[in-house]
Amino acid sequence: MSDIIKRASAGTMESSDAYVEISPADKGLEISLDSVVQQQFGEAIEKVVLEVLTDCGVQNAKVNVIDKGALDCVIRARVETAVMRGRGE
Repeated sequence: MSDIIKRASAGTMESSDAYVEISPADKGLEISLDSVVQQQFGEAIEKVVLEVLTDCGVQNAKVNVIDKGALDCVIRARVETAVMRGRGE
């Protein structure tokens, strides 16, 4: 598992999608979430993001998620893609 070496993103700002941006960080994970359904599903979305980061072995990164009502599977795919791009894969 390699660290995030560069800023990368995945997704769009379209309805039912999510835009995920990831960048290198010195210590730990910092997750920022802006969602149209934050009040109802904010905690669940953050949990999904953290699960994907953990599964990918990411320990240090800043992650910004702008959610426009995406399903969990879409959020997972966007985070995973951003991680791969951030690693230069």
